[in-house]
Amino acid sequence: MPQRVPKRLLLSTLALSALGSLLLVSSALRQPETPLGAELIRHKRLPSIAYGVHISVWWNETARARDFEYVRLMRFGYAKQIFGWRDIQPAQDRPADWSIADDVVAEANYRGIKLIARLGKPPDWAIRLDRNAYEPPFDERAFGAFCGQLAARYQGRIVGYQVWNEPNLSREWLGKTPNAAAYVKVLAACAQAIRAADPEAIVISAGLAPTGTLSPQSIPDTLYLQQMFEAGAARYYDVLGLNAPGYALPPETPPDDPRLNGHSWQVFRHVEVMRALQVAHGDGHKQIAILEMGWTTDQRDTIRAPDGSQQPNPYRWHAVSEAQQAEYLVAAFEYAAQHWRPWISLMVVLYLADLDWTPEDEEYWWALNEPGFDKRMRPAFFALANAPRYIDDRYVPPILDGINPYTPLPPRPKS
Repeated sequence: MPQRVPKRLLLSTLALSALGSLLLVSSALRQPETPLGAELIRHKRLPSIAYGVHISVWWNETARARDFEYVRLMRFGYAKQIFGWRDIQPAQDRPADWSIADDVVAEANYRGIKLIARLGKPPDWAIRLDRNAYEPPFDERAFGAFCGQLAARYQGRIVGYQVWNEPNLSREWLGKTPNAAAYVKVLAACAQAIRAADPEAIVISAGLAPTGTLSPQSIPDTLYLQQMFEAGAARYYDVLGLNAPGYALPPETPPDDPRLNGHSWQVFRHVEVMRALQVAHGDGHKQIAILEMGWTTDQRDTIRAPDGSQQPNPYRWHAVSEAQQAEYLVAAFEYAAQHWRPWISLMVVLYLADLDWTPEDEEYWWALNEPGFDKRMRPAFFALANAPRYIDDRYVPPILDGINPYTPLPPRPKS
């Protein structure tokens, strides 16, 4: 998830060794014209555009059926669900429990929704106790074995695998200082196992958090991506994963807008900066997936801190109204369709809400609906469901008054 970061770039002693690479990235980004390499895409692993939404259906069977049906009602073809390693293999000395994973995959397949599995959440037994910054904070070989078992079990039934999320943030790297080379070790172990088990499955690298902060807690996504390439990441992904929250501005806002003071990470079109880096490193023939996109509506003045006290809301500065959230999400897809095809592929909206979220949870304010049953769908849900869409060279018109595009489901297969 996005974090609030200061306007100035923070340089810690730990990060000084990265300064030279950061300056090279900054120099490249100052070029007035940056080629995005549309002509380099000769083979698409995913449609351009693949419409997706992040769901949270692991623990609730009733919500599982409902939310996959919501994806159908939105006329989206893809859903992304976290497949937590610790939820499937909590103990090293006991067999993995595939029961919930089986049900999630079966529900997606029954409803004709293509499934993207986000891999992460290591079990306690796999976490490393040493604090070596150059190694992953967990056993990447054991993680690779888990990735391979998952891909073998669901061969042909899970379309793609996102390997981790936002490893350029310490809070997503199990509290350790982020290290791109260490993440590439994780990506390599997982990708090699998936490709051996299911050669048709798509390996998507972790979505990177857009940020300009360089500190022990975070690395700018531009710098982190360059370091990933330097560590050999190109061999281990099929589609490059990025996160693209829009923050407070409309999606068409250019990354060199003077209001940003050089902080392009604050706008949706920061994706273009990352695409330019991908092209510059000779990997422009591969597509990009946006794994998290959205606008928060969290306009609270204060939020509850972990100690129970109230503190200023760090997300309020980029909150928008529900009407703006709906408008910006539709416009983001429209902009990508007009300017980013064919190198843009999957675009995943945040979220269909988890049943347990409350207004105290940050995710609550990004969601397309209010948590619970028979709760209000926010305007963004209807706007996205009704909007036109562009899939490769095919135009799908908006829903018109008096037209019901709903397709009844076939009988559920007997177990």
